Parts: sequence; structure tokens; C-alpha cells
Amino acid sequence: MRAGITRRRFLQGSGAVVGLTAAGRAPAFAQGSKLHVLRWVDFIPACDVELKKQAGEASKLLGAEVQFEFINANDLQPRITAWPHLYENGLLDVSDVAAWQAKDQGGFYPQSETYTKVGGRFMALPHSIVPGLIAYRKSWFDEIGVTTFPKTYDELRAVGTKLKKKGHPYGQTLGHTFGDAPAWAYPLMWNFGGVETDRSGKTAIDSKGSVEAVKFMTAFWKDACDEGGLAWDDTNNNRAFLGGEICATLNGASIYIAAKRGQEKIKDERGEPLVRDIQHARLPAGPAGSWSYHTAFAHAVMKYTKNPKLAKDFLKWFHGQDAYGRWFEVAEGFSVGATKRWERHPLWNTIDEPMKGFRTAPDNSRTMGFAGPPSAKATEVYSKYVVVDMFAKGAQGSSPDEAVKWAAAELKKIYG
Repeated sequence: MRAGITRRRFLQGSGAVVGLTAAGRAPAFAQGSKLHVLRWVDFIPACDVELKKQAGEASKLLGAEVQFEFINANDLQPRITAWPHLYENGLLDVSDVAAWQAKDQGGFYPQSETYTKVGGRFMALPHSIVPGLIAYRKSWFDEIGVTTFPKTYDELRAVGTKLKKKGHPYGQTLGHTFGDAPAWAYPLMWNFGGVETDRSGKTAIDSKGSVEAVKFMTAFWKDACDEGGLAWDDTNNNRAFLGGEICATLNGASIYIAAKRGQEKIKDERGEPLVRDIQHARLPAGPAGSWSYHTAFAHAVMKYTKNPKLAKDFLKWFHGQDAYGRWFEVAEGFSVGATKRWERHPLWNTIDEPMKGFRTAPDNSRTMGFAGPPSAKATEVYSKYVVVDMFAKGAQGSSPDEAVKWAAAELKKIYG
């Protein structure tokens, strides 16, 4: 953890020279100016502790009060005026800050840029990506003769079937939860050749690829999965894994980090620290490839803000290499940068071997709406969990054809 930075270092590091007076004072904002920042409750609690520290630091440097509010991610949608594509008219254009960040930090990952850029303008500033990999119990896989994680979905089903018979099912949520459910459902559809729309943005989910994906999920669910996952949110699989109830689950790095930080209490069935038995792997491949969906985060400024300059000055500092670097180190690989510079951070040289796969995980991510571009309509499909529910219907007994046709009808209501 580095010591607090000086005002001059802040202004140099952030590039906020336009607000610097000849005397080197912080930008002068109206007395009583406040900046309210709404974020999710991080799965790494130490990250939020770090942000609270940074709020005080930024308040002094900016001469205005910066307040963070943390809220459960599944409750965020009702509390915000916008996702960039869904409510672009409610957001301030931050293209100038984005241009600075991209130049300063090696350019954005395509996923981060695509999600925040609407009509050629950045309507939010890319902040980070939470990659999802499959956490699995290496010793349980070894016990059935599987020394490397399955490379294909069919192999995963076969292995999962054996493990479920031994009392170690695969854990996967198909509930209405913003992270792990879409991160499983969208790639499963893509990897079997299904797509939400074609390149022109016309709905195309009613296809052989989508049917085959649901067909796989229906069998995999029965043969290999903990069938209670229909009601899980993004925390249930963490608890199930740490409690020794499941053999594997798609997740961010939070399971590993929690097991490491709590290794004196979180043990396996032999009484050994569970963290020693955790490995990570990318999603397996289907007939159409091996793609992933990772959760991208960004910060948007509401158009109704009374002080857009304060908001932009804060973002320039908050996303700068110094402040961001401290938060990045606390995250310990759970969150990776929205820009490629952070792949070269020294953290990756010292991090535990099972965590190193998160470093470049975002390099194979597609976006909602694929094969068309992200859009307000694709975001609405995501928010209404249409793709997730398509698979949930199959798991609950609908035929693959019925589940896909239901999804196609729902998409038609949204896309027209």
C-alpha cells in the first residue's frame, strides 16, 4: 500500500492541470459541493474499504466532498438512471476523459470500449472487468482420473456426471442474478452456435445452435448439476463451494481469495486449507468455439449533475494510475483493468499460480447482443434475463424447441 499522494502528484498524475491555479491550489468548486458515487458492494470487501479511504483523499484534493454509496449489485438497476446503451440520453459525454485514459494506459479492451461507447461517444468511463473462470476442486477431479479440466462441454458433462454420483455436483446458478447466470448462459449459447441477433441487429436466437445449447443444458443439469441452482444468486455458489457442497462453479476470483484469506477456518474434508485444492479453468469449447462473457464495470456521470467539471476531475483522478493502482492491488486479481496496461502490473509476477489465468481472461469475451452490436435493446434482454430463462426453462422440463421459441418471442417484443 503506497502512502497518500500530494496535491501536486494528484494534479500531475491525473492531468487535471486546467483546474490548477498559479498558486498550485486544488480546483475551486462551490462551497458545499458534493459528489455522490454509486457502486456495487464488492465481493472483495477490502476493495470497498480502499475506496472509502480514497473518498477522503479525493475530497481534500478536489476541495469538494466525495461520498461513496455501496449497494447490492442486483439492486442497482432500479437505483441508476442509466446503463450506457439503455439510457444514453441521461448521461454526460465523457469522451474527453476516455481519450486521456486510453492514451495513458495502453488502450481499452474491446469489451469495455464497446459497452461504454454509444454513437461514437463515450457515455461512461471504463473502469474494470471482473473475469469469470471455473473454480474447481482439483483433488476430486483427480480421484476420478481427470488431471486436467475438461476441454469441451461434452467432456464436462461426462466428468460432472461421475462427480455428482460421488456427491460432488457442479454448481451453476440459473437465477435472476446479474453476474454468474448471464456469464454462463450467453457463452453456452454462443459456443453451440446460437446468437441473440445477426450482424444487422435482427433477432436470430431461434436457430439450431440455440436449440443444441438448451439440449445440452437440459441433460447437463439433470446429470451433473446441483438442481437447487435455479434459485441461486451470485453468492450461493460461493458459499456452496467453500462449504464443500459442489465440485466446480463459474465464478470470479472471489472464491479463491476468500479461501486464502480465511484458510485458518475454511478447510477441506481432510482438515487442510481449502485454498490448496482450488484451480481455475476457462469455459470449455462447444461446436462453435470457446467464448466467454465477463462483467465490465464503468462509471457514468448523470446529465443532470450540477457540477460536471467536478465529476470529470474526480474520474480522471479515480481512474488514474496511482489511485486505481492501489485499488487494483487490493483486488488481488478479482478485478482486472479495462485497459491493457494492467496486464503488465507486477502483481501478476507474485500472485498465486491458480490466479494467473485471470490476467488475460478478458481477451475472448463477446458482448450482449452478439452477433449484433450492444444496444439499448440488448441491454433490456439482459436486464430481463431472457437468455438465462431460456436455459432455466429447459432445466425445468420445457423441450429445447419450446424454450428457444419462448426466448424468440420475448426478443421480438423487445426488438420488434
